[in-house]
Amino acid sequence: MNTESSAARRARFACVTAGAAAMAVLVSACGGTGGGSASAPKNFSYLSVTENTTVKTALTTLSKGACKSANDALPLKVESVPQASLDQKLQLLAGQNALPVQFAAGNAPALTQKLAKSGKIADLESQMKKLGVYDQLEPGAVSTIKALYGGKLEVLPYEYNIEGIFYNKKIFSDNGIAVPGTWDELVAAAAQLEAKGIQPFSASGQQGWPITRLLSNYLYRDLGPDALKDVADGKAKLTDPQYVKAAQEIADLGKKGYFGKGVGSIDYDTAMNQFLSGKAGMFYMGSWALANIADTKQDKIGAQNVGFMPFPAVSGGKGSIDQYPSNVGLGITLNAKTFDKKTGNWVSCIAKGYGSTALKDQGSISGFKVNTQVPAANEVTTQVRDTISSSKQNVLWFEALFSTKATTVSQSNAAGLVSGSTSPEKFMRTVQDALSAQ
Repeated sequence: MNTESSAARRARFACVTAGAAAMAVLVSACGGTGGGSASAPKNFSYLSVTENTTVKTALTTLSKGACKSANDALPLKVESVPQASLDQKLQLLAGQNALPVQFAAGNAPALTQKLAKSGKIADLESQMKKLGVYDQLEPGAVSTIKALYGGKLEVLPYEYNIEGIFYNKKIFSDNGIAVPGTWDELVAAAAQLEAKGIQPFSASGQQGWPITRLLSNYLYRDLGPDALKDVADGKAKLTDPQYVKAAQEIADLGKKGYFGKGVGSIDYDTAMNQFLSGKAGMFYMGSWALANIADTKQDKIGAQNVGFMPFPAVSGGKGSIDQYPSNVGLGITLNAKTFDKKTGNWVSCIAKGYGSTALKDQGSISGFKVNTQVPAANEVTTQVRDTISSSKQNVLWFEALFSTKATTVSQSNAAGLVSGSTSPEKFMRTVQDALSAQ
């Protein structure tokens, strides 16, 4: 069972809410030829972040069990730094040619790409294929990583989350509501719940990203999986009519009261509690919420009453409901200069055993395949695991390719979009102006 605290989960997730725009840093120390010490490492050194103990715990377990021989040859040695200090630490170590064998990638993909271009990060796709373990990665996780890192496998998915709509099965059943397959059916279901005095959606307007996630999902379903890449590439603008239309659809949900009262002041934990205490029928969230759902102290409605559905299709849209928004949390990468045979033995063992170990011991879903029988905590966890295994193409989130400024502008104005204080046109124009200024 995952015992990670709510605060730790929020800290862990902070890196993906800002995505590629998390920290706009210059990596002048990483320039040059990428040269450095090529001496064989003495330890399987791993630089982690203090907020996330999942990877450290799983690797420690593997070092004493399935990966004992790899650990005997190259002992695991873990160092942790606060996530807010990670990028600075990586730049310092890179400038000294002293990066550890394995390390948490920078908060922003831009930093990792800079390190890769300077020859400091291993070509993981090539290395995994040489080791014969590339097939141990879930295709959906690989798709997500490549979408974030310019088409390259620059990190490994020690964590893998897909997103969708969790719903209260009992509330749906009691009110004769079928799982919506289209946007129109979702809106109709929300109207039916509202008419019965049940809040349709729980969401954190204070965080903002749970609102903008709905917007990006609508765009992907309507315009296709490249909808936001086209904006990032300058092929389209958020102020284009079809983009404003998506913002209008989400604004209309708020106008009809489907998020309840005071959504702008609702924080992450309160939104989670609203759903798990039965006060809301639906909750858009990522698969990391499975830990909350499995926690009987938090989940008052019972895990057996929680279902998971993809964001529905938009009639006539170019997207598909099997294109799930996803992220890999804070990815982990490896030093190109220390990737020798002993390191390869560790990586092979991790690829084959990490998925099962993290799931069994901590209830954590990764982008590595699960190769041993691990009983699921509940039916919805099994459903999400099966969805991840069958997922082939995934999409990103609204701000994934945004600048730091545009990310902040987007998330801080999201509540206004659904409360009515900011029009769809103004919201999209404000974010586009921030993007254009980068």
